[in-house]
Amino acid sequence: MTLSQWADTYRVLSAESNAAPGKWNTDNAPYQREIMDAIGDPHVRRVVIMSAAQIGKTAMLMNVLGYYMHYYPAPIMVMEPTIDMGQALSKDFLAPMIRDMPVLSALVDTKSRYSGNTILKKNFPGGHVTIVGANSPVGLRMRPIKVLLADEVDGYPESAGTEGDPLLLAQKRQTTFWDKKTVVVSTPTIKGHSRIETEFLSSTMEEWTVPCPGCGQYQPLAWSGIKFDKEDLEKPILYQCQLCGREFGEYLWKRQGKKGKFQARNPGAEVRGFHLNTLASNFCGWKDVVEKHQLAIGALKQGDPEKMKTWVNTELGETWEEPGDRVDEDALVSRRELYGAEVPEGVLVLTAGVDVQADRFEVEVVGWGVGKESWGIRYQKIFGDTMEDQVWRDLDQFLGLAFHRADGTALPISACCVDSGYRSNQVYAFTVDKFDRHIFAIKGKGGQGVPYIKNPSTDNRVKAPLFTIGTDAGKDLIYQRLRLAQRGPNYCHFPLEEEAGYDETYFKGLASEMKITRFRKGKMVVSWILRDNNYKRNEPLDLRNYATAALEIYNPPLQPGEAGVVVKRRLGRRRVNGGI
Repeated sequence: MTLSQWADTYRVLSAESNAAPGKWNTDNAPYQREIMDAIGDPHVRRVVIMSAAQIGKTAMLMNVLGYYMHYYPAPIMVMEPTIDMGQALSKDFLAPMIRDMPVLSALVDTKSRYSGNTILKKNFPGGHVTIVGANSPVGLRMRPIKVLLADEVDGYPESAGTEGDPLLLAQKRQTTFWDKKTVVVSTPTIKGHSRIETEFLSSTMEEWTVPCPGCGQYQPLAWSGIKFDKEDLEKPILYQCQLCGREFGEYLWKRQGKKGKFQARNPGAEVRGFHLNTLASNFCGWKDVVEKHQLAIGALKQGDPEKMKTWVNTELGETWEEPGDRVDEDALVSRRELYGAEVPEGVLVLTAGVDVQADRFEVEVVGWGVGKESWGIRYQKIFGDTMEDQVWRDLDQFLGLAFHRADGTALPISACCVDSGYRSNQVYAFTVDKFDRHIFAIKGKGGQGVPYIKNPSTDNRVKAPLFTIGTDAGKDLIYQRLRLAQRGPNYCHFPLEEEAGYDETYFKGLASEMKITRFRKGKMVVSWILRDNNYKRNEPLDLRNYATAALEIYNPPLQPGEAGVVVKRRLGRRRVNGGI
């Protein structure tokens, strides 16, 4: 039996969780048939469902559980975003289904105290159903499983405690089964930050299509085809065929669902992926979708985009692209210029920022002139195990370099900030005796309203001065400067010389984040997020932030002629090395 055949034969819908309890009939929502049969197909290892909220996802997952409990017994894990959501799923859906279906109640002993059955675990001959929360690493370390049902994955935390990605942790439980099955389901959230979108884009990307009642040509039901009177929503809502242009009402289009089929945009992929929006759902009318859209439009005009975001996610089953504050990386790339020397004439002071990784340091040296006009001088990677002393000596040597103008004037690095977010103890040990060289340990703190620079503390084992940096305030400042198009105060220059290290990858990292405004419980919240979840290398932005913080801490006058004074003072105190 296919999974849909099993459901049509045995599934009973319980009164607690269904408006129309009784015997299941897949024809009531024909788009569910191909999805369920793909899940039950032993040759398909992974199925992805990215969909709107009201298409019957939970009912399909219950069918999957019943199928693998009764017809094809296997150890199963259901993963919800939280333990509380897992308990709700068990109480509201799983327990009533077992009670109302004789083929399941005969398998699960819910009365004996010795059965081992709990709210989050149901035993049956040949397997078990274990329900866990993605926020609980303990639950993800349990016994091997063959079938993993990952529900609402866009609600998962990035890490289960300190143990890593919860979805990857759960999938490790499947390694002993050659015929393992993974089902990943969710309503999408933010574009570029949606787990389900990432999964869907690597799948067959199948869209539900129905034939036009007029010309018979198959097409997906897209929002662009919906036609309604904005002034009178009581008038009939129609859908215009994308091919013949004729308009038909909701009943005629949804009746065509019995002939509907999924069409793949990426048919060669191994993973089966399905997308559905509410327009195809038999559980929700078009009028309801249109009314919610108009309410979202009204809120958007009032400056609240959250309702529109929710509508796009839950009705269209699509990701929401945040209209964030960002910079154009291509414009920055084209801005590069030939300096003709390591240090252009306008630079008075050099500062640096250091980011610590497991196998390297990344360092940016920035030159500053009158009005805090800036010049990128060097973007350098220093490789080595940062648990070992040698690479720290290499970093110290680099920070002792002088960089030269065309006339031979040598400028040292006047101040430097080293991020202590990683390898904290090593950073403190490196900086503790370098305060007089203006090499500072820093710790970033995000959030609006956090001051850019706070006075240092010495609350660490070696009593190294540690500055707290308001990273959001710094990013605001940097992006304001990057958007300036006219040379002069606050303008940012970048070198074209290859040896300086400012390639296209650097600018991708510099422009990797954007500032977004969201409304949570009616309150405006501003935060910085990655523009593209597939590209997470934001070190160039962080380093420019650290180098800017070093300038603010050092606080030189930046007046014409100051460079010679600074150089003389610094050279008088210590020797400047001549090479890396």
